[in-house]
Amino acid sequence: MSDDTLLRLAATIEARKGADPETSWTAKLLSRGPKKAAQKFGEEAIEAVIEAARGDKDKLTEEAADVLYHFLVMLTARGVSLSDVYTVLERREGQSGIAEKASR
Repeated sequence: MSDDTLLRLAATIEARKGADPETSWTAKLLSRGPKKAAQKFGEEAIEAVIEAARGDKDKLTEEAADVLYHFLVMLTARGVSLSDVYTVLERREGQSGIAEKASR
């Protein structure tokens, strides 16, 4: 896997914005609005945390994939692109986390 996988997934999610919610899970999530997308992301994140605490690598990996997908849906629902997030990460790269946080 590479960054390309996330970029393709983000592009697919963006393309599904106009799809029929009866035939597309992504379109259904997006049609419910940003708050519902955020709620679903939170649910998936909690499931990942539970699996991390349990120590089941395979289940954690599955939940992590769900987290990434629902994270991208949430971003799309709020009009934030993966490219926008990459820009922030690139700006922070090589900077101490402590220094970066203090600069906000």
